[in-house]
Amino acid sequence: MTIASVRQSCTRGPLISVDGVTGVGKTYLTRRAVHALDDKPLALEGFSQRADSRRGLGEALLGALGEASAGDPFLRGGTPMAEALILLAIKRHDLDVAVGELSRGRAVIEGRGVDTTAVCQALLLHPDNGDAALDTAIALLELASSYRPLPDLTILITDDASEAIGRAQRRDQRVFTNEQATFIREARELYERLAATDPARYRVVDRRSVDEHEAADLIRTWIHGEGTDLGCLHEPWQDTDTRCMCCGHHADPAPA
Repeated sequence: MTIASVRQSCTRGPLISVDGVTGVGKTYLTRRAVHALDDKPLALEGFSQRADSRRGLGEALLGALGEASAGDPFLRGGTPMAEALILLAIKRHDLDVAVGELSRGRAVIEGRGVDTTAVCQALLLHPDNGDAALDTAIALLELASSYRPLPDLTILITDDASEAIGRAQRRDQRVFTNEQATFIREARELYERLAATDPARYRVVDRRSVDEHEAADLIRTWIHGEGTDLGCLHEPWQDTDTRCMCCGHHADPAPA
């Protein structure tokens, strides 16, 4: 599961996603991490920060999911595969919005990337079978990679599920049902298992072993270090002999 690249380095900026269950501190830690960076990345807000907005197509699609899910915090409307395709369409829209900044060499950080869609929808498709959910999450990432390149780097922030649930409840002033709390616990486990399948793309911040200062420092280091020796991006659904989406050079597929 690697994005397409040429053998030479591209002049674009890195595409980075920050993922993890609600309440692990994705937004808070990322903001702390980028505060000390001289070249500020473009930040694409996660689904929860955009749910009440109508600024464009991505937000309109998200709003439709919110209405269909009747206020469910995880946008579950009962048709997980259809919802997965809409969520992937939103992530494709995010790339379309960000490609200009990538082309200028600026880093782009997605607050939740395609990995979140893969994990959550896989759990809905296989609620009682962790191994099948993992296989489906991997398959959904393969599907996502036919819509758009995967991130160069995915930063997974994880923590004890009870700690994450407590933070999210205090932040949102809500109490999760037992079923919702179980979904968060299962998603945390699946995120960690998925990250272990592709160590070249994932970096994991485990808040059970580092404090928030160390976590922010790690995230900042990884963001800063991802800005060099990047391959070109090309449309995965087109022939491989196409121009890079960012620098215009012809792109060839990366080796598996």
